[in-house]
Amino acid sequence: MNTNTLLVETNEQVAIQTLTAAFAHDPAVRWMYPNDAQYRAHFPEFVRLFAGGAFTWGTADTIAEGGGVALWLPPGVQPAEEPLVAHLLASVAESRQAALLELFAQMGAFHPTESHWYLPLIGVDPRLQGRGLGAALLAESLRRCDHDGLPAYLEATNPRNMALYERHGFRPIGQIQAGNSPFLIPMLRPAQ
Repeated sequence: MNTNTLLVETNEQVAIQTLTAAFAHDPAVRWMYPNDAQYRAHFPEFVRLFAGGAFTWGTADTIAEGGGVALWLPPGVQPAEEPLVAHLLASVAESRQAALLELFAQMGAFHPTESHWYLPLIGVDPRLQGRGLGAALLAESLRRCDHDGLPAYLEATNPRNMALYERHGFRPIGQIQAGNSPFLIPMLRPAQ
């Protein structure tokens, strides 16, 4: 199979394993879960609650046999807020909970009010990074947004990824930060 071919079906378990590997050194995620054991124990459930709607709606995209994953939430679909907050309160150190909840409140304030596609998580297995898989995955996924004539929105959690998003038409629209958290950059790609 051509590794740059977007797969139609996404294996949820493989996708979550890929995202767990991809986010292992992400500044924002590792601020939430600084301990390796804590990260491995709680990040997979965070993925399910934060972006798992992509599996339900068939908008979880993969490339390279699951080596790259983009979880898109369609217009009108939001993360599972109550279970997500409960999970965060149970799994994140108490000293970071207030700042984390403030981060999520700020994220919500930046979300477009108009109909849009939301990309909560995208990642490539570190063993496959640097081969253009993230760019190919993002380009293919954005065709869905373009087909619908809708904007796309994401929060960049790692400054290293900003150039990739900007090459695909995303533009920073602000900054998100609370307590001693790293900065997140909300980014919007206008309808094409």
